[in-house]
Amino acid sequence: ALRQDYKNYVHHLLADKTINPHRKALILRESSYALVEELFESPDVEKALEESKGIIENFVNFMENEPESMGHLIGLSSHDFYTYTHSLDVGIYSLGLAKVAGYSGHELFLMGQGALFHDIGKRQVDIEIICKNGPLDDEEWKQMQKHPEYGLVILQETNAPEEIIACCFEHHENSLGNGYPQQLSAEEIHPMARIVALTDTFDALTTKRSYNQPMPPSKALDFMAVKLKGKYDPDLLSAMYETLFKMEKHKEKLSK
Repeated sequence: ALRQDYKNYVHHLLADKTINPHRKALILRESSYALVEELFESPDVEKALEESKGIIENFVNFMENEPESMGHLIGLSSHDFYTYTHSLDVGIYSLGLAKVAGYSGHELFLMGQGALFHDIGKRQVDIEIICKNGPLDDEEWKQMQKHPEYGLVILQETNAPEEIIACCFEHHENSLGNGYPQQLSAEEIHPMARIVALTDTFDALTTKRSYNQPMPPSKALDFMAVKLKGKYDPDLLSAMYETLFKMEKHKEKLSK
């Protein structure tokens, strides 16, 4: 019932020309959280993957119909950090970057699914570690670093496409070759996983934590470009900067 209600609600929302794009972005995002949480609690991951296509389709349609959609979606996140809200945000940002990179059709859906389920392995990590109010100690960090491998096993059992598996298994790799779990070089990291690696970090930096205040989006990108220099695809980082620039220009127009 929740899924059908969500589908009907979003259909009317996106078709309503009286609602401005920024408001649509906010409502679309918030109304999707409950459904994503339900999918993440499902023991049937294969079914959850299939049902996630509806969420991805809504955001793809919004992005195609609203030229400034990505700008409206970036920076809305002010919630506390939870795995399912983080995963939805990473999914949204990854779809936006994938469109800039030229992805379309089926590839875009795979990108969305890969990003949405990139942290599925965390369901095998101790919940006390996931929800800890503070930085992890060394032993807890070792456990947390196993989540890409846990995710690999979970997704392989569902016969998920290789693109989705790559996003899960490789999203903590980086272009310097000192990521985990495989220390892959830039060329070895799947292109979709490179997108998720960037958006995963961006959302973590811009989201409120119990022990860390969120950075403004522009500051987060500056931090990634300077303090984490060389870790992320420079073309993708530039695309995020460009999107933010367009968003600020759009806000200036609205304020005049």
